[in-house]
Amino acid sequence: MNVQQIDRGKFLAHLRAVEGEFPLRFIATLPRGTAAHVFEEDAVDLLAEKREGLSLLGLCEAEVALAARIGRPVGTVLVSGLKGSDGERVMASARPL
Repeated sequence: MNVQQIDRGKFLAHLRAVEGEFPLRFIATLPRGTAAHVFEEDAVDLLAEKREGLSLLGLCEAEVALAARIGRPVGTVLVSGLKGSDGERVMASARPL
């Protein structure tokens, strides 16, 4: 499958807009498949820090809002959910924004 590249400037603007709507901060991209709850091959996987007040519903809404902006599915992994060697592996594979 040929996945279209996202313009970096526009992508960062969309991330910041979603951060303004929801209590989270995107900090890195992750290899495809890291966010295991998103199955589409063209999805974007992101690492984020949650801020006070973020609920599971809010996280889902943020993923949907960002997906609508960039035209691709989005999966988010929260830093607070990373534990042990799996967490270390994910952090090592993160590419800062």
